[in-house]
Amino acid sequence: MLRVKSIHTYYKKIRALSNVSLSVRENEIVALIGANGAGKSTLLNAISGVLPVAKGEISFDGKKLNGLRPEEIVAFGISQVPEGRQIFQPLTVKENLELGAYLRYRKKEKKEIAKDFERTYQLFPILEERKDQISGTLSGGEQQMLAIARALMARPRLLLLDEPSMGLAPKMVSTIMKTIENLRQNGLTILLVEQNAQAALKVADRGYVLETGRIMLEGDSRDLLMDNDVRRSYLGKDYGEFYE
Repeated sequence: MLRVKSIHTYYKKIRALSNVSLSVRENEIVALIGANGAGKSTLLNAISGVLPVAKGEISFDGKKLNGLRPEEIVAFGISQVPEGRQIFQPLTVKENLELGAYLRYRKKEKKEIAKDFERTYQLFPILEERKDQISGTLSGGEQQMLAIARALMARPRLLLLDEPSMGLAPKMVSTIMKTIENLRQNGLTILLVEQNAQAALKVADRGYVLETGRIMLEGDSRDLLMDNDVRRSYLGKDYGEFYE
């Protein structure tokens, strides 16, 4: 479905990604893990058209995405949930969701959008309870649910999730990860960027390890969970005892 082939990106003259390649198959959860500054968010921004690709190619269902505007990539079926949620805090929950469906309103899809509101509220009942509440007054976990729901309102086939567990309590992290698994069960394909490697690899089918702008390791999630270098660098010294 998604293919990233040997891409390079720059922030001014500083290289951010170097010869990065990865793939995501349909109805798969793929985790991208790495330390802060490794280039994880940069890669998602390149896929979604926010950051230009200097070299290499990104394709979706065989269609080249290089050079397309972000809204064109959304129209192709790719939505991103950005790091830090970035909801529109002065607006209500419902208004945020409406903005997620902005391109679809332009296509006169009001009946289908109404159905998607119902589906979204079934997935996140708390958002229906809070639909008229100013979104900036929601808890951190509720804001993360809203950010995911807003992206889903574009009806994507591929969801790019950037650090969904950031700043959340362990119980809420578990809830968000279960939601991600539920989305996949309903046919969505997901590329999950996470610093919480343990949580990400437990829900993912496959994973990639990114270090200083390069893919250093890839494999099945369980293999990565048991890899000594991954355990030492990203899972903590007591992870093996916890996992077993």
